[in-house]
Amino acid sequence: MATEVKVPTLGESVTEATVGQWLKKPGEAVKADEPIVSLETDKVAVDVPSPVAGVMGDLVAKEGDTVEVGALLAYVNEGAAAASAPAAAAAPAAKAEAAAPAPAASAPAASDDEEGGSLTLSPAVRRLVLEHGLDPSKIKGTGKDGRLTKDDVTAAVAAGTAKAAAATPASAPAADAPAAGPSRKQERVKMTRLRQTVAKRLKEAQNNAALLTTYNDVDMTNVIEARAKYKDLFEKKHGVRLGFMGFFTKAVCMALKDIPGVNAQIEGDEIVYNDFADISVAVSAPTGLVVPVIRNAESLSVAAIEKTIGGFGKKAKEGKLTMEDMKGGTFTISNGGVFGSLLSSPIINPPQSAVLGLHRIEDRPVVRNGQIVIRPMMYLALSYDHRLIDGREAVTFLVAVKNAIEDPTRLLIDL
Repeated sequence: MATEVKVPTLGESVTEATVGQWLKKPGEAVKADEPIVSLETDKVAVDVPSPVAGVMGDLVAKEGDTVEVGALLAYVNEGAAAASAPAAAAAPAAKAEAAAPAPAASAPAASDDEEGGSLTLSPAVRRLVLEHGLDPSKIKGTGKDGRLTKDDVTAAVAAGTAKAAAATPASAPAADAPAAGPSRKQERVKMTRLRQTVAKRLKEAQNNAALLTTYNDVDMTNVIEARAKYKDLFEKKHGVRLGFMGFFTKAVCMALKDIPGVNAQIEGDEIVYNDFADISVAVSAPTGLVVPVIRNAESLSVAAIEKTIGGFGKKAKEGKLTMEDMKGGTFTISNGGVFGSLLSSPIINPPQSAVLGLHRIEDRPVVRNGQIVIRPMMYLALSYDHRLIDGREAVTFLVAVKNAIEDPTRLLIDL
């Protein structure tokens, strides 16, 4: 008996999705609750599980199709009879293969679907693999069910592993090789639904908000020393590494209490002030930048914040972030410094009214007590909606964050 697989409820206000990747092909055995297709929504990728155990049947929707909630995706043929179908179908194929002539030694290379054995590559990963001439079967996948991610391919390129699958034979004389001209290849890849949504929302922010960015710098000396002194004890006690985001999140929460307008938002002709701090943290995922939310960050310890962020990072890498993880948020922290950014002007995440951009730490000469000394400095950038937040409030907020980071004792005594 064939069981229908339909698009599940995707979350509040989400009515449609894009078929991102089929994880099972017709004729393959599937287990109950085993993911068979990945759907891309405006915020996250959602894996749809098989409702029954059996064999994958016909696929109704193709990769790239837009499907609405409740739409038919595929069929799963359930039961023991269905499970034996691949074996039964394999017998005639085996006979036909036996009757066919033996393949020549120069058989054609595997197709995209067979690339790297049984690997199934997303368009973005396939593009990177082809661009660098890599053998995907030699790259260890860290994504869901061992799938390759863009980070896996990038790491392989940096490490110099996963060389091209088909190298030129050593016996071939170099003189016979034709001169390679400049490559002028082009490839068109449809934007993912997540990327389309990001582009739309960021452009809306530029069109609707009166964006302004205020900059400052912060001396990271004391935070670096505190982290170096306590990181081993911290990790031993809490089971998570002590990073800088815990300090900055606490500093932001303190500053938001002093300057509540930075934590507010505009709804029509009203200003909504929030007495809680739901901090969105920008996290890099294989499909793009996502912003899961730390709920009630103002009431969490540094350890709880670090654990939450670490959990988000792991879920993002594995493609397991949920709609609930992404929902809401009153203020955003974006850390471009982990990628080496020196200075940037971040764009707010509507309906939020402000975003704090962190950047790389760099030794620079500064004046302290009339002397030029070298200090580990970081630029801070606060972008905000000038319709709601005045320059005085923005500067005051940024200085409050700066003071808390330069003197972490303030975080303990709420000063």
